[in-house]
This record gives sequence, structure tokens and C-alpha cells, in this order.
Amino acid sequence: MNLNDPTQFINAEIYDEDYFERGVQTGKSGYQNYTWLPELTIKMAHHLIQSLPIRHGERVLDFGCAKGFLVKALRLLDVDAYGVDISSYAIDRVDPAVRGLCTLVTGPSDPLCISRDYDWMVSKDVFEHMSEFQLRELLQRSRERIKHIFAAIPLGLDDGSGYIVPEYDRDVTHVTKRPLVWWMDLFQSTGWNVDSANHSFRGVKDAWTAAWPHGNGFFVLTRR
Repeated sequence: MNLNDPTQFINAEIYDEDYFERGVQTGKSGYQNYTWLPELTIKMAHHLIQSLPIRHGERVLDFGCAKGFLVKALRLLDVDAYGVDISSYAIDRVDPAVRGLCTLVTGPSDPLCISRDYDWMVSKDVFEHMSEFQLRELLQRSRERIKHIFAAIPLGLDDGSGYIVPEYDRDVTHVTKRPLVWWMDLFQSTGWNVDSANHSFRGVKDAWTAAWPHGNGFFVLTRR
């Protein structure tokens, strides 16, 4: 796949019931019965609020919200949170607590994708699903309405042939497999300052970090 070719996008229809509920059996993803896990998601939301930090009154967009579980957790902790996702299957099954706060979009160019000003965009395990063309479009457009970004991204091998964590290669929608320095260069070249770039972030993907200490990148960005 040519990651600079705008025509080579993953079809949103692939993010269907098989992807979220039977990903292992169908060979589409590593997901299995994708459901609300409060002990993990509320903990993650808490650490995001504390460590970024997300201050009282700030507005947060979960980019790639799926069924809205992080939006729900953030709102339980009094954050003004919203979500967007390209999966009609996931948005149709958004948690009832945040129904109407999570929106179906077609991609970065969709006006509904970033329809208001946000203090933070949070994106966990999403950017690797996007081509470099899509990523540049998103990052450039988001500078108009978003102040900060937190992104958790599976990292690729230096030669781009796969991921440091082998399990990530099981997801057929993972198209960008790049090392930490590549991501830093991408962010800087699209108008974002990289405030931090680390291999761990407390409360986010802790089990993966314990097993694969350099398998993920956690980035905090501020628009220039």
C-alpha cells in the first residue's frame, strides 16, 4: 500500500460486527466482544485528566470513539467530552449514557469531524489505521479548532515491515507502521509542537507497556 495515495483508504464498512465482536476468529482484529470495562476505562480517563492535564471546563474530543466508552468515562468524571468515529456499526451501538454525543463521520474532511472548538483531542489506537495522507489532512485541519492532542499509537519497526508488538499486525486495518521518531517528524511538519513523546503513560495501555516496553508511543502535542 502506498501511504501517500489518497485513494488507498480503509473502507469504513470493515469496522463491522465481525471486527468488534469476533475479530480474532474472523482475522480482522484483536477485538473480542468489545464492551464497557469500567475498571479500565474510568482509570484511563482519570489519568488522562490528571496527567495531561485536562482542566475543569475544557472540552475534549475522542477521535475514534467507537462505542463511546471513553466519552462515557470522561463524562462520569465531569469532563465535557464528545466523540466521532467512521464505524456505523459502533456508532449505532454507542453506550446509551452518551448517545447523541458521539457522531458518525466519513473521515478527516467531514465537516462533522471537528465541528466546534476543543481544548483536547484524544486519540487512542486510531492513527495507525490512517494513511499518511489522511494523517496529514487531519493534523493540518485540526489546528484550526483544537489546542492540544494526546495520541497513543502502536509503533512500527524501523524498516516499516511490521509492529514491535506482533499482535498489532493481526489487525488488517493497521496501515501505518512507523517508529517513534517518524511520528514526531510528522507532527512537527504539520504544525504541532511535540511536548512529550514517551513509551509509557500511566493508566493507558499499561498491560501492553509491561509486556512490550517500547511497543507504543504516547504523544502530547500543542498547536503552533
